Order: sequence, then C-alpha cells, then structure tokens
Amino acid sequence: MKKNNDKTNVMRILDQNKIPYESHCYADTDAISGMDVATVLNQNADQVFKTLVTVGNSKNYYVFLVPVSKELNLKKAAKAVNEKSIEMIKSKDLLPLTGYIHGGCSPIGMKKQFKTTIDISATDFDTIVFSGGKIGYQVEVSLEVLKRVLVFGLSDICD
Repeated sequence: MKKNNDKTNVMRILDQNKIPYESHCYADTDAISGMDVATVLNQNADQVFKTLVTVGNSKNYYVFLVPVSKELNLKKAAKAVNEKSIEMIKSKDLLPLTGYIHGGCSPIGMKKQFKTTIDISATDFDTIVFSGGKIGYQVEVSLEVLKRVLVFGLSDICD
C-alpha cells in the first residue's frame, strides 16, 4: 500500500491546533465498509470508529462514533443525548448538513459542531482511528488530545 501525503481538511485542522495524529491511507484499495478498512489497515476493528449522524425527536442533530465492529443502539444513543428517540439521517441529507459524504464523514470539521458522543469502549485504547474527512483517509488520535478540537461525551451506545 502506498503512503499518500495528501492532506484533508481534518488533517489541516489537527495541524493548525498542533494535535499529534497519525494518518492512514487506504485510497488505493477496494475497502468500502468499516470492517474492510480495519482489515486493510491491519487495525483492531474495535479501535476503528465510524461516524454516524442522527436526528432526534426534537429535530436536533447528533454525532456518534462507534467501533466499526459494532452497531449503534438507537435507544442507548437517545438516552445519552436526552432525547425521546433518534434516527439515522438520510444519506442525501449528510452532505448539505455536514459538508461530508457517506464513507468520508468525520466528527472534525463539520459545517456546524453537533453534540458528539463517542462509545465508552474508546477508553480501552490509547488512540482511536476514524475518518480523515475523505474516503480513503483515516486519522488516529488519543481521546486526550481530541478534546482540544472536539467537544464530546462518552457513553455506552452500542449493542
């Protein structure tokens, strides 16, 4: 796999804030799903997180990061953000809302900062890996430094 030195907006934001991170590129592979990405990057699937955008009963939007090996539990997620219920947003609404496309959505650098919750399992690792804001790119950071660019909570939100 070739080393790609392209910078995404997420990487530029991390650089501007002097946040240490490691970038991973899988652009030259056939990886599509989060599990494929974890396999191609030789990463633990519990440490690689997908970014999911939801809308609550109140019409507020929420971002959840969950391991690619697990599924978001909508009831637990709703409880974590004090909503009666939440549902996934439609794929067509993702780009206008966040500025990102499906498969390249990152919690960093969205058009607007939404309440973000990361699954508590992230605390089991020194770093977590998530989308670099463009299909084919991932970034790896510690939760401790992620706090400097992203306001987030931790909660048990997976099945």
